[in-house]
Amino acid sequence: MMKIAHTLLCCISIFCCTQVMSAQKKKEVKKDTVSKVEKFGLRVGIDLAKPLRSVLEDGYSGFEIIGDFRVTKKFYAALELGTEKKDWIEPYVTAKTSGSYAKIGFDYNAYENWLGMENAITLGLRYGFSTFEQELLSYRIYTDNPAFPTQTINTPEMYSGLSAHWAEFIISIKTEIANNLYLSINAQLKRKVSEKEPENFANLYIPGFNRTYDYSKFGVGYGYSISYLIPLFKKTEIPKDDILK
Repeated sequence: MMKIAHTLLCCISIFCCTQVMSAQKKKEVKKDTVSKVEKFGLRVGIDLAKPLRSVLEDGYSGFEIIGDFRVTKKFYAALELGTEKKDWIEPYVTAKTSGSYAKIGFDYNAYENWLGMENAITLGLRYGFSTFEQELLSYRIYTDNPAFPTQTINTPEMYSGLSAHWAEFIISIKTEIANNLYLSINAQLKRKVSEKEPENFANLYIPGFNRTYDYSKFGVGYGYSISYLIPLFKKTEIPKDDILK
């Protein structure tokens, strides 16, 4: 009888110890799982590359406002508005282009942040539209006949009401340098869809699209920007382990 009592007491002790250890383990796991708070709001800023280029490059001036709004955890609605002026000086043609543009689309954040971080590596698509005017200042009439020397025409001609449409793929890296303050760098690949050209002349430069080429409909661009996030609301992301529990 005493032997059975000792056996039961031993089993009860082992069971109690197991329950205590299990409770401690659950408590430790619960402490380690911290809910992640996601910020949702409007982020606005300016492109720093265009003002810098305006200072460093003669015959150029530009300004661009950028903005995005977080729609879901990974997707952002994006908008860029800007103006540009560009002097085009080549051996055979001199012209000036000025106008404004808008780009609208979305970004997808492919980067999974650590707890407490708000950085992003985004892939995005844009639809771009520009309205502008172009002034042809001078041009040379080319000829390979030595009897008729090359003639330069210096009569300015203004072409207004010009426009262009394009699609744009953009990749960007955004880093939070202070609370809600971001620095970013981006690269753009553009594909011209349509354009309205002046008669007997080509669009040498399209605001928002950049330089054009006779042999290609593609263009490239880049940007450096600083922006500030205006938090409108927050969402708490519950860890998957806690959901399963």
